[in-house]
Amino acid sequence: MPPSIDVAKNISNHLNTTVGYLLLGETDKVDLFKDPVMLQRLAELDKMETTEKSHILHVLDGFIKSVKLKNIAAL
Repeated sequence: MPPSIDVAKNISNHLNTTVGYLLLGETDKVDLFKDPVMLQRLAELDKMETTEKSHILHVLDGFIKSVKLKNIAAL
């Protein structure tokens, strides 16, 4: 079952982007929403309280920054 438009709106708000960008943006990002495992994770995140979501997104942002810095350092 695909996520509802409300879930897509919520995801776009958390990612500071638009639903249109999520659905019609760059090809490699559109494929992200075809991945059932990623969709399940996002659905679970959407069910959580705002504080819990914020904490998880904060940790995730930290990991993403760490990987980006690691990749830059490897150049």
